[in-house]
Amino acid sequence: MQGLVGGLFIAFLNMLGALLILVWRDPSKRSLDTLLGFAAGVMLAASFTSLILPGIEAAGGNPLPVLVGFVIGVVVLDQADVWIPHVHILVTGRTRTDVTEPDRKMASVILFIVAITIHNMPEGLAVGVGFGSGDLSTAIPLMLAIGIQNIPEGLAVSIAAVNAGLRSTTYATFAGIRAGLVEIPLAVLGAWAIQYASALLPYAMGFAAGAMLFVISDEIVPETHAGGNERLATFGTMAGVVVMLYLDMALG
Repeated sequence: MQGLVGGLFIAFLNMLGALLILVWRDPSKRSLDTLLGFAAGVMLAASFTSLILPGIEAAGGNPLPVLVGFVIGVVVLDQADVWIPHVHILVTGRTRTDVTEPDRKMASVILFIVAITIHNMPEGLAVGVGFGSGDLSTAIPLMLAIGIQNIPEGLAVSIAAVNAGLRSTTYATFAGIRAGLVEIPLAVLGAWAIQYASALLPYAMGFAAGAMLFVISDEIVPETHAGGNERLATFGTMAGVVVMLYLDMALG
């Protein structure tokens, strides 16, 4: 039940971010890069304070299970990225040279939906694993961190939908909301699985952290540093780290 509530919470904040496009129809690249940088900072701090370190503690101080899960998470996301175009390319409207489909417009829409779904999976899983661990002092800051970063991410998804060919702003908003819904069942699955297989907790925490850090390094950072706004994006990342560390101390 806690995993379900956590999944609903982060999906709700993703929806709020997606709905921003209805009132903020043309956010500048400068603003978006700063917001995405902030999201990266929140996820970066949360990966360590709410996943990696608690995972090592859950393993009795042995870092090996967390590292194994971490490597698996990175490999899974890397292999998914082999056949899914980068999310940042859809955000900017650019196309990859290795995408050879004749109808690039329709292909980009389909690939966009799959890419964003994969992008959001680690976040839902991380929240579920956090609540499944039974430690609310870890789970609640993690839920808040992922929820906060879902707001600029939801807006980015709506913009990506428009750039991928979904020219209706309303439909783009629905696409952004739909992309976050995958987090709900994965949060429930993560919490349920850990309840019945507590030995998997350090591996699951490592997996979620590896997947989230891969998304930060492979998707968010290159996108925010590609348009000349890298300094603002860096400041946004630093602010995100500070906010997450404060939440972790205040709520932990």
